[in-house]
Amino acid sequence: MKDYVQVGNLQVAQVLYDFINEEAIPNSGLEKEAFWQGVEKLLIDFTPRNKQLLAVREEMQDKINQWHRSIRGNFDFQQYKSFLQDIGYLEPEVEDFQVTTDNVDDEIALQAGPQLVAPIMNARYSLNAVNARWGSLYDALYGTDAIPETDGAEKSEGYNPIRGAKTIAFARDFLDQAVPLDSASHKEATQYLINNDKLFVQLNDGSATELKAADQLVGYKGDANDPSSILLKHNGLHIEIQIDRAHPIGKTDAAGIKDVYIESALTTIMDFEDSVTAVDAEDKVAIYRNWLGLMKGTLSTTFKKGEKTLTRTLNADRSYTSVAGEEISLPGRSLMFVRNVGHLMTNNMILMENDEEAPEGILDGIFISLIAKHDILGNGAFANSRKQSIYIVKPKMHGSQEVAFANEMFDCIEDLLGLGRYTIKIGVMDEERRTSLNLKSCIEKVKNRIVFINTGFLDRTGDEIHTSMEAGPMIRKNEMKSSTWLQAYEKSNVVVGLQCGMQGRAQIGKGMWAMPDAMATMLQQKGSQLLAGANTAWVPSPTAATLHALHYHQVKVIEIQQALASTLTVSKDDILAIPVAQDSNWTAEEIQEELDNNSQSILGYVVRWVEQGIGCSKVPDINNVGLMEDRATLRISSQHMANWLHHGICTEEQVITTLKRMAQVVDQQNAGDSFYRPMAPDFESSVAFQAACELIFKGKEQPSGYTEPILHRRRIEAKQKFTGQC
Repeated sequence: MKDYVQVGNLQVAQVLYDFINEEAIPNSGLEKEAFWQGVEKLLIDFTPRNKQLLAVREEMQDKINQWHRSIRGNFDFQQYKSFLQDIGYLEPEVEDFQVTTDNVDDEIALQAGPQLVAPIMNARYSLNAVNARWGSLYDALYGTDAIPETDGAEKSEGYNPIRGAKTIAFARDFLDQAVPLDSASHKEATQYLINNDKLFVQLNDGSATELKAADQLVGYKGDANDPSSILLKHNGLHIEIQIDRAHPIGKTDAAGIKDVYIESALTTIMDFEDSVTAVDAEDKVAIYRNWLGLMKGTLSTTFKKGEKTLTRTLNADRSYTSVAGEEISLPGRSLMFVRNVGHLMTNNMILMENDEEAPEGILDGIFISLIAKHDILGNGAFANSRKQSIYIVKPKMHGSQEVAFANEMFDCIEDLLGLGRYTIKIGVMDEERRTSLNLKSCIEKVKNRIVFINTGFLDRTGDEIHTSMEAGPMIRKNEMKSSTWLQAYEKSNVVVGLQCGMQGRAQIGKGMWAMPDAMATMLQQKGSQLLAGANTAWVPSPTAATLHALHYHQVKVIEIQQALASTLTVSKDDILAIPVAQDSNWTAEEIQEELDNNSQSILGYVVRWVEQGIGCSKVPDINNVGLMEDRATLRISSQHMANWLHHGICTEEQVITTLKRMAQVVDQQNAGDSFYRPMAPDFESSVAFQAACELIFKGKEQPSGYTEPILHRRRIEAKQKFTGQC
């Protein structure tokens, strides 16, 4: 059993108590006794309200289930809409308003660019993500399929000069598009220099030219007549042309350019939620400690890469000389958000009366904000927020009352920590059906602190299926992306955000690119999210951030948003369109294909989550295409199978047979992992296999279709079984 310390009427896990007292509170301006008294008061005040909000979810879901059962075969849309209004699921429309959030960093309010999401549990991934503020365009192109392996440009063990030439040509084309010269191409350049506060470029015909827009020149490094880098700016993002004629690449380049660095991940979400496997006090302290290391600038990690041992730390800021001869500094790191957990889960790091676990979302809000106060106080080696704000993304909230609850909780946390009102900013994840339909009301509840809304296909679809579980069998999963409700939801998120005045104060975001190896396809497709009005969108890696940044040079998002604000409309009726299959007479082959895909996806993710504690990774799909997956993937797949089971599209025996067959596929896909425990043939003793079965066969019963209760319980079981931890 864990060791606990009695603190007032709370039992606090010793590991958490020691961490907070010895590492988090010192130099925070807080007294330990007063802090813990405040924690207890917050829990006493907010825990009953948290429970009541969860009870409302269940009550509404029960009523919706009953309604669908009562009208089966006689669905009338207007009756359905009236019913949802009667039970409070559809809220009354609030009057028009404008958000008033102040002290928002430019990376959120003014700049448009990629957003990384990184599991805080993994120190290396976290550091990689924060350091992804700047990325090598040459590396991103050369190392991915963004440069096709044709005409001799194959990747090889050593440097391939043909591939290198194509990379350089691509980068020069980018420079011509983003920072064009007055009367030539960057391909013709032989020298870059600064003279009379202007950039002069010598060309291969002996002539010289300048930038077409002189104000794009920001600064340089080195001697003005022979700079080592040129700093430029386009659409609010910086571009650095790096020059070194002694470098292996630079010495082959007519202008001596060794690389082009571009500002990439402006913001990063350090994720405490869907991409981590923190199920107990020890896990939570480990991730809180990583967050403290990021806030103080002390986090580091050592790892092997080939024969070398490397140490990774946070990047310093970048210094340049301005055209006026003054020193300027640019952030070397991505601005960090934190994604807390939602309202649902509890954790044993603090026990209340009757040994009841405290709500994890409340504890996250307190401890993460306490740690972030060190950034506000300037206790770290580097600044995160230059506007002295704390950015917390709050996921999985259902409707405006849950958002109002989070807002009041943040008020009290600010008071506890001695922070000014609205120091804690909030991001509202628009990923639940009741929030999508009432998004304007949700934003109104946090209009003084909101800095972020976004859409997410996977969680939102999982909730769509669960909410309408009784309505009938759902369309196939790959048909969801073209469904009426999803298209309306994606548009509504942008329209509502713009109508509420979020432009210039907050981010309107779009979802993740899930295929980290498919960068050529990403370059072709992900720009559409900007054209839809997003000023940020999620990427799975630093490399993807650098390549996605190219889209923000191609599209001026502020102009897109201004046009959409006055022209785009959306209907709530479309969002309410339930994706029930009009014709569910699929062939046996089509049904089996769907079962295979869903089962393989569930097993491939769950086996790593439950038995290895990996909450986010590149999981091969049924066709061995690596997909970045977190719990949202699991929610949609398990809910879809639960729905088809419930409506008799497949049988329990079919699902079990499919799961056993797919378990062998997943075992083979993981055969090279020495830490992997096969699920087959002893399925009964495989904790992961049993967890996958439970997620499907008990999926209909899960609160909002969430996977966390089963995953957490099974992960704790696996830890006890394999390590003796409890």
